[in-house]
Amino acid sequence: MSLYCAQGGPEADLTPHLKELFTEALSKLGRRSKVLAVPPDQSREHSRAGILTRYAWDYYGDHLKAVLPAIGTHVPMQPAQIETMFHGVPLDLFHAHNWRTDIETLGEIPAEYIQEQSEGKLNYSWPAQVNRLISQGGFDLILSIGQVVPHEVIGMANYTKNILIGTGGREGINRSHYLGAVYGMERIMGRAQNPVRNVLNLAGERFLRHLPIVYAHTVVGRAANGGFAVRGLFIGDDVECFERAAELSLKVNFEMLDEPIRKAVVYLEPAEFHSTWIGNKAVYRTRMALADDAELIILAPGVRTFGEDMGIDALIRKYGYRGTPATLEAVERHPDLAADLSAAAHLIHASSEGRFKITWCPAMLSRAEVEGVGYGYGDLQAMLQRYDPQRLQHGYNTVDGEQIFFIANPGLGLWAHRSRF
Repeated sequence: MSLYCAQGGPEADLTPHLKELFTEALSKLGRRSKVLAVPPDQSREHSRAGILTRYAWDYYGDHLKAVLPAIGTHVPMQPAQIETMFHGVPLDLFHAHNWRTDIETLGEIPAEYIQEQSEGKLNYSWPAQVNRLISQGGFDLILSIGQVVPHEVIGMANYTKNILIGTGGREGINRSHYLGAVYGMERIMGRAQNPVRNVLNLAGERFLRHLPIVYAHTVVGRAANGGFAVRGLFIGDDVECFERAAELSLKVNFEMLDEPIRKAVVYLEPAEFHSTWIGNKAVYRTRMALADDAELIILAPGVRTFGEDMGIDALIRKYGYRGTPATLEAVERHPDLAADLSAAAHLIHASSEGRFKITWCPAMLSRAEVEGVGYGYGDLQAMLQRYDPQRLQHGYNTVDGEQIFFIANPGLGLWAHRSRF
């Protein structure tokens, strides 16, 4: 077990040195002739995974044989998105992951373990599934690239999640997401150890050890100039690189507030967020900071759908964001939702449970569609005029005498007030 790079700190900015540090770590791996890179998609553009993948191409050249974006249930990347995020990496190297058809099951975590981790709420086994390119591709290096940041399903993103969920299959994704939902998002977010992480890491120990996986984790934070800075880079082949990155991420990406927020305004960059499935990070990451009866306003100029595929989109439209009791009842009563537990988990995660108001302001969904799934609706242009993202600063602002808390990108942080964490 090896740690090839462990650099950074809460105030560090590794951005100017990123290529040097990354290349130095790759040089420690020895000669590799058939390399697969597994980065995230454009919804994690700030992770710097795009430029790290380019650096891998610069270093390995023709020995980098394939790039498999770890999209999980997301829509496959389009050529223009690939060119923007992975500029300079040949387009013909990229493979689209299909979570329904492209997978192999390597083994199972028994139902007894899931029952223990879920505190008796669930009684099913968990299949460790990966894209066949990973399990059968014959690579002598699988470079798993991504960002460690607070996450709603697994507490802290990355490490085994990037492989077992990002390139995972329908049942593995569904059952892991549902485990997180029934255990409770607010008991998981920002915590490196939790039931979902325990399941995935156990599966990694049992079923991934024969694969030549090396994990490259960034920690990215906001810079003083309003941009973003790489605060840490951790590269290794076991859990230590993840644990060290998670420790730093908690210092960089977690914001503890002394008082709960009465009104939050979150802006979703259109290049990153085109569905509520992804855009509801605005709900996940702020919920522990919002006061009872608070309002969360989501400005979403790029959002045009609910789900990332037609099947999940239809389920969201049918059952809506109605809260945990209604969703659990729907799972019991309706086979279509019971067959897609990741959709059910998402409906739980993205509900306010009636505690605060969520107002969505999308560019390409109508009032009837938004209100039909249980959210409030706001006119995007009117809200953008009132809450101009170009003029607001991160954190507290006063707009026409009203105090609001503004967040420019919810994917980079986690917010809570002390009574809820």
